[in-house]
Amino acid sequence: MTAIRLLLVDDDPLVRAGLSLMLGGADDIEIVGEAADGADVGPLADRTRPDVVLMDIRMPGVDGLTATERLRARQDPPQVVLLTTFHADEQVLRALRAGAAGFVLKDTPPAEIVDAVRRVAAGDPVLSPTVTRQLMDHAAGTAADTRRAHARERLTALNDREREVAVAVGRGLSNAEIAGELYMSVATVKTHVSRVLAKLDLNNRVQIALLTYDAGLLAEVDDIKGD
Repeated sequence: MTAIRLLLVDDDPLVRAGLSLMLGGADDIEIVGEAADGADVGPLADRTRPDVVLMDIRMPGVDGLTATERLRARQDPPQVVLLTTFHADEQVLRALRAGAAGFVLKDTPPAEIVDAVRRVAAGDPVLSPTVTRQLMDHAAGTAADTRRAHARERLTALNDREREVAVAVGRGLSNAEIAGELYMSVATVKTHVSRVLAKLDLNNRVQIALLTYDAGLLAEVDDIKGD
């Protein structure tokens, strides 16, 4: 098994040392570099070719948000996991929209941080349904009518089945749960998710969830279930 190549980014040397000690002890993770500022992430990523970047969202120079936007705009970019102290934060929302695969709180138990790196490397976002809902609720206060109209217009690119899958992803369901609910195989669900990502020019499932929420589709599902 090829080790997951990990780049650590945090302006606090003690935090970097702790993360390095914690993650470096995993047999399937190789720490290929460390940086103290988001400005150094691009050049360092070019040299080390990481699979995953674990990065503090708040740094005094170039912050994690800006660094994430720059990384995800590249061709074949690494996955990005943000370190933060807040569950629902406007910067976190912006980073997720920019293509970050998720975030972990700085007080997360070590084993869960290691698991987060592994999950992101495997293509799974690091956001539980509960945390996803917190972010959606936070976004609701800032989503204007123009955002809803734009999101709905983008979703017209999907056929009915792809739209159903997109809404299910927005509800935080796994591929297996979607397969059971929509009566299709897991392989078919994966195909639909891939098509949704391609048609909407999105990076990951989190961005699908944000778009369906912006469009008001999750609220509509809740209303139907309430009836």
